[in-house]
Amino acid sequence: MTDALRIVLLGLLAVAALVAVRRRLPVLFWWLVGYPTVTLRVLTTYRATMDACGLTVPASAMRRATARMVGRQAAPVPPRRSLPLPTGSGLVMRLRMAAGQAPEDFTAAADRLRHAWGAHAVHVRTTKPGRVELRLVGWDVLADVRPPRRWLRTEPLSLPLALREDGHWHVRDFHTVPHELILGATQSGKSVYLRNLLCGLARQPVALAGIDCKWGVELAPFAPRLSALADTPDRANELLDALVDEMEARFRLIGLRSGAAPGTGLTSDVWGLAEKVRPVPVVIVVDEVAELFLAASKDDEKRRDAMVTKLIRLAQLGRAAGIYLEVCGQRFGAELGKGATMLRAQLTGRVCHRVNDETSANMALGDIAQEAALAATSIPAERPGVAVVGDSSGGWSRVRSPHLTLDDAAEVCRETSGLVPQLPRLDAFRPVVAVKPAGPSSATPAVPTARPVTE
Repeated sequence: MTDALRIVLLGLLAVAALVAVRRRLPVLFWWLVGYPTVTLRVLTTYRATMDACGLTVPASAMRRATARMVGRQAAPVPPRRSLPLPTGSGLVMRLRMAAGQAPEDFTAAADRLRHAWGAHAVHVRTTKPGRVELRLVGWDVLADVRPPRRWLRTEPLSLPLALREDGHWHVRDFHTVPHELILGATQSGKSVYLRNLLCGLARQPVALAGIDCKWGVELAPFAPRLSALADTPDRANELLDALVDEMEARFRLIGLRSGAAPGTGLTSDVWGLAEKVRPVPVVIVVDEVAELFLAASKDDEKRRDAMVTKLIRLAQLGRAAGIYLEVCGQRFGAELGKGATMLRAQLTGRVCHRVNDETSANMALGDIAQEAALAATSIPAERPGVAVVGDSSGGWSRVRSPHLTLDDAAEVCRETSGLVPQLPRLDAFRPVVAVKPAGPSSATPAVPTARPVTE
């Protein structure tokens, strides 16, 4: 009896340990239990599962003739598969489709395959003509997202910002998607996504220009790393003028490098720029785009139309000059005013968190895929940080960015303040940064080094 009780206790301890590992270390649990179990299930039930899901084809004439010779009936043939290979969040299996099959057939059966094999999700991706990739996810990877232990890509202006539901990282690549629209209601996780973006850019030799017409309350903590910050509509209008001038100067510089001759209207300062300065990338972050569209008088309307026109111009031409846009907002719609739809068309990257109205979801993702807009409207409020990411190619996925506190993000910007590049046209908009005293006994007040953000 004592031995039996001991065995029972050891079994209970082992089960409790596995439950704790599954909850705290899901990757370890997957490698120890999940992957062997699911792989065995896939290998033993592959043919029957494919047949039940309608993913088999009739046997060839040769097989049917051979089966008749031995008195048997030729069974339907499933797609040829590779061995299930483990990944960090599941397993992957490559299939060779039979004649007459299409990737859409496997996409439609993904939910049935998920239930048959006991996986959390099944994602289908076309690798090349005639071949698809089935990626099984072992657990809800979006439940607890942590920063990647290493940078997935080392190219400039390429940042892993959020984990996708298939286990891959969503990489914000400014070279392929130069401009992006980020939407999200209050407490939806939009600010956390923006913090990850700013911290990633802060570690690179990039100029950051912020437009925050809510008196700078959102972008002020990142002031040590910003090359420019506008906190009122008037200052935003002036900053956009400076950015347009910077873009035009860079285009003149491009003309010089391509062999343009002197005396063609190019100013002397541009010639000096061509000899001494190599233009650095500039990322313009607009925290609340709706504030730029607000107008209470005719003067405000003129200023609004001017600012929207400059933003559209920067979006249309800025990529060639190394100028990129990140436009954020709680909502976005055609009713904002003139130019909203045209601006939206230039922002090919889309990130939509939980929004308060269906119009914003359709404005962000409706032109990509209606399924993506529907998925954005169904994001639960108790899961902040979950968003739907899409691009102009029509692809979309659910993602979740790792949690990053405001204090940690501000600390990264303070540590990387030495990377702020020199852009003379933006010096007038450089935010003031309070200098900490050298020691606890120092009573010397901080000396502003630039214009205050409230001007």
